[in-house]
Amino acid sequence: MKKKINIYFMAVSAFGVMITAIISMMLFYNIFTDQVFDDIEAYMHIIQPLNQKFWETEQNQERLEKDGLRITLIQQNGNVQYDSIADEKEMGNHKDRPEIKKALKKGKGTSVRWSNTSSLHTLYYAEQLENGDILRVGKDSENVFQIMKNTAILVMVVSLSILLLCGILSHFLTKRLLSPIEKLASHLDGENMDNVYDEITPFLQTIKEQHITLLDNAKMRQEFTANVSHELKTPLTAISGYAELIGSGMADERDTRRFANEIHSSSNRLLILINDILKLSELDDGGLEFDFEQIDLYQAAQKCLDMMDVQAAKQGISLSLQGESCMVYANPNLLDELLYNLCSNAVRYNNHNGTVIVTVCPEKERVLLSVKDTGIGISEEHQKRVFERFYRVDKSRSKQSGGTGLGLAIVKHIVAQHGAEIVLKSEVEKGTEVKVLF
Repeated sequence: MKKKINIYFMAVSAFGVMITAIISMMLFYNIFTDQVFDDIEAYMHIIQPLNQKFWETEQNQERLEKDGLRITLIQQNGNVQYDSIADEKEMGNHKDRPEIKKALKKGKGTSVRWSNTSSLHTLYYAEQLENGDILRVGKDSENVFQIMKNTAILVMVVSLSILLLCGILSHFLTKRLLSPIEKLASHLDGENMDNVYDEITPFLQTIKEQHITLLDNAKMRQEFTANVSHELKTPLTAISGYAELIGSGMADERDTRRFANEIHSSSNRLLILINDILKLSELDDGGLEFDFEQIDLYQAAQKCLDMMDVQAAKQGISLSLQGESCMVYANPNLLDELLYNLCSNAVRYNNHNGTVIVTVCPEKERVLLSVKDTGIGISEEHQKRVFERFYRVDKSRSKQSGGTGLGLAIVKHIVAQHGAEIVLKSEVEKGTEVKVLF
């Protein structure tokens, strides 16, 4: 990974340095040629007043040659009247030369091109005189290109130095960038995360949180599997033992009837447990979508209490519904499951001759469902954990009453599916109230 990132950094740096060098050379070339043309124009203004005999003196010829200058006088028809380095009689018509055409049209013109006479690239500046002739001054590009060559070498040296520096910085930055991630891979607790860029801190924090979540989920699954195994083992062991006694003939008619009742009871417990496990698995499936519709929560609560009436009557518990008709957007099956679990717990963990009061009423712009009992209550130390799977406050009573320890876990999932809020308030020996705000 480090190697790839370093290569990418170096490739981007090399591309940037190359583009910068090319653009710099182009800009420098344009600036330099503009400066050369300005210089040639200055020469032109000095040379222009002088006559041809002055140009032809041996001393001035040497100076022009030393400075790399070439003077050409061209008539309007393009014939060459004088040239400082060539025999004008052997030179062709110059009317089609770019700089001459521009000078005839605009009064002055420039060009950079190959000269057949001097066999060099030459920079030409031409200007039309008062009599209509064209005076042209050329400067050999040999000196110009030598300067450009030296400049190019300097630019290349600077570019390579910058590229080397970028390579060193790339190695350092890559190491510093990936070091926290490598540490996090080795120490997923996120400790010792020093010298971390502020920009990647949220990224590392997200990885850490996701890892903790995964560990928690793995722990929960492990605990859930262990709890399921334990919960299934007890009724299955009872069923197996009673069936073995009946099958061996060791039980008389009276015991056989009692054993059959125990097998039936354990079977019912198994069915309830399996149904709750399947319900939890269904709710855990994040990709599963439920159909929602407008439901009268008050009527749904009344229906649930009617179903619980027989069970409550066995314990002498009175059930009552208060409030008014309120519509909620919910899934009918999940809403019935939520009501059943809350009311069932209120009855199961209630005292003999106790009461259960279910209230449905509007609260501001939301709908409140309250299930309140006068039961055994839950101590403060247990209240935060009652929504965990298989967590029981009173294990012996829960098993005797047929509880699986999954009811409130299912309630919590259903509340989450509906985007609702749940609050539990309880006092030992005074009762419990569960509020769900839709």
